[in-house]
Amino acid sequence: MVGVVAAALSRVGYECEGCASGDAALAALEARGADAVVTDWKMPQMDGIELLRRLHARRPGLPVILLTAYASVSSAVAAMREGAFDYITKPFDNDELRTVVGRALELNRLARENRWLRQEVEARYAADQVIAESPRSRELLALIRRVAPSRSTVLVQGESGTGKELVARLLHYWSERVGRPFVAVNCKAFAEGVLESELFGHEKGAFTGATAARAGCFERASGGTLFLDEIGEISDDFQAKLLRVLQEGEVLRVGATEARRVDVRVVAATNRQLKDEIAAGRFREDLFFRLNVIPIALVPLRERREDIVPLARHFLRRHAEQSARQVALAPEAEAALLGHGWRGNVRELENAIERGVVLARGDVITPEDLLLDESSTTVPPVESEGTLQAALDHATAARIRAALDAARGQRTEAARALGIDRTTLYRLMKRYGLTG
Repeated sequence: MVGVVAAALSRVGYECEGCASGDAALAALEARGADAVVTDWKMPQMDGIELLRRLHARRPGLPVILLTAYASVSSAVAAMREGAFDYITKPFDNDELRTVVGRALELNRLARENRWLRQEVEARYAADQVIAESPRSRELLALIRRVAPSRSTVLVQGESGTGKELVARLLHYWSERVGRPFVAVNCKAFAEGVLESELFGHEKGAFTGATAARAGCFERASGGTLFLDEIGEISDDFQAKLLRVLQEGEVLRVGATEARRVDVRVVAATNRQLKDEIAAGRFREDLFFRLNVIPIALVPLRERREDIVPLARHFLRRHAEQSARQVALAPEAEAALLGHGWRGNVRELENAIERGVVLARGDVITPEDLLLDESSTTVPPVESEGTLQAALDHATAARIRAALDAARGQRTEAARALGIDRTTLYRLMKRYGLTG
C-alpha cells in the first residue's frame, strides 16, 4: 500500500517518502520533516489514529490523511475528532487521493504564510516597535489604540511625511481586522474616471478596454481596512459618489445595475486643512462630517523634537543592516539633526539617514554625510514650561547619551569626545540616570 500511494503522488510531482510503520514515520518526521502525512488506519503495533495523535503532539498543524477500508459515519467522526485533515476509503481513486493531498498542502502553505505575516506584523507594528518618545507621540499612540477596535471612519490630517499611512496601518493591525486585507489608494494618482473604476470596480464592457469584470478596492478590502490617501484632491462629483458609499455601505460598479454590500473600515488622510477647503467651496461639508467621525491630527516633526534622535537611530539600524554596514551617528550629526527644520518630516529624516549610511567614509556618520539643506536649519524651540536649569539638564543628558552611543559604550572615548575626564563623566551619568 505504501508503494501504491507513493507512486500515485510521485507521478504528479510530489516528493514522497515511504515508511513501513508508525515509529518509522515519527523518526522520518523528526529527521526530515513533512508537509503532509498519508497513513493507513489499520496497522500493527501503532494504528493510524495513534500515529495521528503523536504527529500532532510534535507538529500540531500538520495535515494527516487517513486511509481506511471500513468507512462509516462513526469512523469519520472519530477521525475528525482526533484532528485528521480528511479520510479516504480503500480502494481509493488516484485522482481523489491527489486532490485531497493537494488541498492539505495548500492549507499547510497558507498556514505558514499566515504565521509569517503575523510575525512580520508583530515585528514592525508592535506597540514597542513604534518610536514615540515625545508626549505628543505617546498621546497619539494611546488614541490609536483606543480607536483601533471600533468600526468608525477615521480622518487623519497632517503635513506630508508625518506618517499618515503608518497611522492607518496601526489602526488596522491593532484591530480585529488584522487577518483581513489592508488596501491603500492614493486618490491623487488617478484621473476621476479611473478612480471611480479603481475604487468601485467595473463590469465587463462598461467602457473601452473593460474586457472583464473587476472588483474595486472597496470590494477587495472587504472585512478589512481601506486607506484613502490624498482625499482632499477628489472632485466634487466624485465626492458625492463616495459619500453615498459611506452612507449606504454598498458600492455600484461602473456599468452595473445592482449595488454590492461591503464591510470596510475607511481611514482617509490629507495634508490639506479640509475646513479651509469647505470654506473655499472645494470640499463637501457632509462628506467631511462622514469622514471625520474620529479625527486624528499629526504633529510635524519640528514640534516633537524628542522623537528626532530615536527615529534617526531606528532608521540607522534598518538601513545599516540593509547595506551590511556598521555605522553610528557622530554626536555632531545628531546635533545637526536636532537643529534641522524637517519640512519633509519623518520621510525627510529617513532619507537623510539613508544618505548618511551610503556616504559615510568610515564607521561614523558626520553632518556632511547627511547632506541636509542648510536653508532648512533652525534653532530648536525653547520649551514654554520648565526652568532654564531643567532645559540645560535635558540638553546635557542628551549630549552625553549621544557621545556614549557614538563610542559604543566606551566611556573613556566618550569622555574624550565630550572634553571631560572619566570621573566627571561617571558623575554626570549617575546624576542623569544614564547607562552605557
